[in-house]
Amino acid sequence: MLSVDAVRVRAGAPALIQRWGGEHDLPARVRTIEPSAFTKISALGVEEQRVNVILDFEGEPEQRQGLGDGFRVETAILVAAKDEVPLVPLGALFRVGRVWTVFVERDGRAVAVPVVLGLIGTESAEVQEGVGVGDRVVLYPSDRVNDGTRIRPRGGP
Repeated sequence: MLSVDAVRVRAGAPALIQRWGGEHDLPARVRTIEPSAFTKISALGVEEQRVNVILDFEGEPEQRQGLGDGFRVETAILVAAKDEVPLVPLGALFRVGRVWTVFVERDGRAVAVPVVLGLIGTESAEVQEGVGVGDRVVLYPSDRVNDGTRIRPRGGP
């Protein structure tokens, strides 16, 4: 795990082993975060500081039958839990100068709204200021969308 992400992980945190080849995610719990990082070169050739995070499986061994040593998996580790906070997909965010911004739907038009972000995950970000729970945002806005552009929903809720 990237060391900048690992600093938010705590021993005892719940986790899931995902995309391991089985039908269901496997429950796990963080045992420890190793204290020393190491340098690894990413697929894009970028040097990254990484740290090993050790998980213990939870549940019955039959659930993970077929999973072996050195297999490729993905993990999700809970680092924070909050109720009723606005979240926006990362694909809705863009920068105007140094300010994160989203287009919010207001009366059928896109309105550029600056936002203050909190926790950022792999798919969405917490919004501390700017949008509320239930606000509809434009996902992957093209360069044809500007403040005041008429928009309409396409698929999804």
